[in-house]
Amino acid sequence: MRLTTKGRFAVTAMIDLALREHGGPVALAAISSRQQISLSYLEQLFGKLRRHELVESTRGPGGGYSLGRKADDISVADIIVAVDEPIDATGCGGKENCMGDDSGKCMTHDLWTSLNTKMIEFLDSITLRKLVEDQIAKGISIEEAPVKRAISSQPVVKPIKITAPNSVFALGSTLAK
Repeated sequence: MRLTTKGRFAVTAMIDLALREHGGPVALAAISSRQQISLSYLEQLFGKLRRHELVESTRGPGGGYSLGRKADDISVADIIVAVDEPIDATGCGGKENCMGDDSGKCMTHDLWTSLNTKMIEFLDSITLRKLVEDQIAKGISIEEAPVKRAISSQPVVKPIKITAPNSVFALGSTLAK
Protein backbone atom coordinates (compact mmCIF):
# COMPACT_ATOMS: atom_id res chain seq x y z
CA MET A 1 0.00 0.00 0.00
CA ARG A 2 1.30 3.43 -0.93
CA LEU A 3 0.30 6.87 0.19
CA THR A 4 -0.55 8.84 -2.94
CA THR A 5 0.67 12.32 -3.78
CA LYS A 6 -2.46 13.89 -2.30
CA GLY A 7 -1.58 12.82 1.25
CA ARG A 8 2.15 13.44 0.89
CA PHE A 9 1.68 16.91 -0.59
CA ALA A 10 -0.90 17.86 2.04
CA VAL A 11 1.42 16.89 4.91
CA THR A 12 4.38 18.66 3.27
CA ALA A 13 2.36 21.85 2.74
CA MET A 14 1.07 21.77 6.32
CA ILE A 15 4.63 21.49 7.66
CA ASP A 16 5.67 24.44 5.50
CA LEU A 17 2.69 26.46 6.76
CA ALA A 18 3.34 25.60 10.41
CA LEU A 19 7.02 26.57 10.07
CA ARG A 20 6.16 30.03 8.75
CA GLU A 21 2.81 31.06 10.20
CA HIS A 22 4.42 33.05 13.04
CA GLY A 23 4.89 35.85 10.50
CA GLY A 24 1.18 35.99 9.65
CA PRO A 25 -0.87 34.21 7.00
CA VAL A 26 1.19 32.26 4.48
CA ALA A 27 0.40 32.58 0.77
CA LEU A 28 -0.18 29.37 -1.15
CA ALA A 29 1.98 30.76 -3.96
CA ALA A 30 4.93 30.85 -1.55
CA ILE A 31 4.32 27.26 -0.43
CA SER A 32 3.94 26.24 -4.08
CA SER A 33 7.28 27.82 -4.96
CA ARG A 34 9.18 26.37 -2.00
CA GLN A 35 7.74 22.84 -2.21
CA GLN A 36 7.41 22.59 -6.01
CA ILE A 37 3.70 21.73 -5.78
CA SER A 38 1.25 23.09 -8.35
CA LEU A 39 -0.62 26.13 -7.04
CA SER A 40 -3.95 24.89 -8.38
CA TYR A 41 -3.40 21.52 -6.68
CA LEU A 42 -2.57 23.28 -3.40
CA GLU A 43 -5.76 25.33 -3.73
CA GLN A 44 -7.77 22.11 -3.99
CA LEU A 45 -6.00 20.55 -1.00
CA PHE A 46 -6.33 23.66 1.16
CA GLY A 47 -10.03 23.90 0.34
CA LYS A 48 -10.46 20.44 1.88
CA LEU A 49 -8.19 21.27 4.82
CA ARG A 50 -10.24 24.44 5.46
CA ARG A 51 -13.52 22.50 5.41
CA HIS A 52 -12.06 20.20 8.09
CA GLU A 53 -10.98 23.29 10.06
CA LEU A 54 -7.29 22.39 9.95
CA VAL A 55 -6.47 25.73 8.32
CA GLU A 56 -8.06 29.18 8.21
CA SER A 57 -7.92 31.57 5.30
CA THR A 58 -7.45 35.34 5.35
CA ARG A 59 -8.45 37.32 2.27
CA GLY A 60 -7.02 40.53 0.90
CA PRO A 61 -3.54 42.04 0.82
CA GLY A 62 -1.29 40.14 3.18
CA GLY A 63 -3.77 37.27 3.20
CA GLY A 64 -3.08 33.57 3.06
CA TYR A 65 -3.50 30.59 5.33
CA SER A 66 -2.78 29.89 8.97
CA LEU A 67 -3.40 26.83 11.12
CA GLY A 68 -6.97 26.35 12.29
CA ARG A 69 -5.79 24.60 15.45
CA LYS A 70 -2.55 24.37 17.37
CA ALA A 71 0.08 22.20 15.69
CA ASP A 72 -0.04 19.93 18.76
CA ASP A 73 -3.72 19.25 18.03
CA ILE A 74 -3.29 18.26 14.38
CA SER A 75 -2.17 14.72 13.59
CA VAL A 76 -0.89 13.34 10.30
CA ALA A 77 -4.02 11.15 10.20
CA ASP A 78 -6.19 14.30 10.48
CA ILE A 79 -4.44 15.80 7.44
CA ILE A 80 -4.64 12.65 5.34
CA VAL A 81 -8.30 12.01 6.14
CA ALA A 82 -9.13 15.69 5.43
CA VAL A 83 -7.86 15.44 1.85
CA ASP A 84 -9.84 12.22 1.27
CA GLU A 85 -6.78 10.02 1.21
CA PRO A 86 -7.85 6.42 1.83
CA ILE A 87 -5.88 4.64 4.52
CA ASP A 88 -6.80 1.14 3.48
CA ALA A 89 -4.66 -1.86 2.60
CA THR A 90 -7.61 -4.17 1.87
CA GLY A 91 -8.50 -4.94 -1.70
CA CYS A 92 -12.20 -4.45 -1.04
CA GLY A 93 -12.19 -1.09 0.72
CA GLY A 94 -13.33 -2.72 3.96
CA LYS A 95 -16.54 -4.11 2.43
CA GLU A 96 -15.52 -7.76 3.10
CA ASN A 97 -16.35 -8.77 -0.47
CA CYS A 98 -12.76 -9.35 -1.63
CA MET A 99 -13.71 -12.58 -3.42
CA GLY A 100 -16.81 -11.15 -5.04
CA ASP A 101 -20.26 -10.33 -3.72
CA ASP A 102 -21.23 -13.97 -3.24
CA SER A 103 -17.93 -15.37 -1.94
CA GLY A 104 -17.18 -12.95 0.92
CA LYS A 105 -13.79 -11.89 2.18
CA CYS A 106 -10.42 -13.26 1.20
CA MET A 107 -8.15 -15.26 3.52
CA THR A 108 -5.91 -12.25 4.20
CA HIS A 109 -8.69 -9.70 4.75
CA ASP A 110 -8.22 -9.69 8.55
CA LEU A 111 -4.46 -9.20 8.11
CA TRP A 112 -4.98 -6.09 5.94
CA THR A 113 -7.68 -4.77 8.28
CA SER A 114 -5.21 -5.09 11.19
CA LEU A 115 -2.61 -3.24 9.13
CA ASN A 116 -5.14 -0.45 8.50
CA THR A 117 -5.72 -0.12 12.24
CA LYS A 118 -1.97 0.03 12.96
CA MET A 119 -1.40 2.62 10.21
CA ILE A 120 -4.15 4.85 11.55
CA GLU A 121 -2.86 4.51 15.12
CA PHE A 122 0.67 5.36 13.95
CA LEU A 123 -0.35 8.37 11.85
CA ASP A 124 -2.64 9.58 14.63
CA SER A 125 0.29 9.48 17.08
CA ILE A 126 2.41 11.92 15.05
CA THR A 127 1.53 15.59 15.46
CA LEU A 128 2.25 18.44 13.10
CA ARG A 129 4.28 20.01 15.94
CA LYS A 130 6.56 16.92 15.99
CA LEU A 131 7.14 17.16 12.24
CA VAL A 132 7.95 20.88 12.54
CA GLU A 133 10.38 20.22 15.39
CA ASP A 134 12.05 17.50 13.30
CA GLN A 135 12.58 19.99 10.45
CA ILE A 136 13.99 22.61 12.82
CA ALA A 137 16.33 20.00 14.34
CA LYS A 138 17.56 19.19 10.82
CA GLY A 139 18.48 22.86 10.40
CA ILE A 140 15.88 23.94 7.86
CA SER A 141 16.26 27.62 7.09
CA ILE A 142 13.15 29.71 7.45
CA GLU A 143 13.54 32.91 5.48
CA GLU A 144 12.18 36.13 6.84
CA ALA A 145 8.85 37.08 5.34
CA PRO A 146 9.18 39.78 2.68
CA VAL A 147 7.80 43.21 3.47
CA LYS A 148 4.20 43.27 2.28
CA ARG A 149 3.17 46.31 0.29
CA ALA A 150 -0.36 47.04 -0.76
CA ILE A 151 0.05 48.38 -4.31
CA SER A 152 3.59 49.14 -5.35
CA SER A 153 6.91 47.65 -4.36
CA GLN A 154 8.51 51.08 -4.83
CA PRO A 155 7.99 53.67 -2.07
CA VAL A 156 6.67 57.08 -3.07
CA VAL A 157 9.55 59.52 -2.74
CA LYS A 158 7.58 62.74 -2.53
CA PRO A 159 3.89 63.48 -2.76
CA ILE A 160 2.50 64.70 -6.05
CA LYS A 161 1.23 68.29 -5.92
CA ILE A 162 -1.78 68.97 -8.10
CA THR A 163 -2.14 72.57 -9.30
CA ALA A 164 -5.03 72.09 -11.72
CA PRO A 165 -8.57 73.04 -10.65
CA ASN A 166 -10.55 70.08 -9.35
CA SER A 167 -13.98 71.13 -10.68
CA VAL A 168 -15.71 73.16 -13.37
CA PHE A 169 -16.57 75.83 -10.80
CA ALA A 170 -12.95 76.13 -9.66
CA LEU A 171 -11.88 76.38 -13.28
CA GLY A 172 -14.47 79.12 -13.91
CA SER A 173 -13.35 81.12 -10.91
CA THR A 174 -9.70 81.00 -12.03
CA LEU A 175 -10.65 82.16 -15.54
CA ALA A 176 -12.85 84.96 -14.16
CA LYS A 177 -9.90 86.58 -12.39
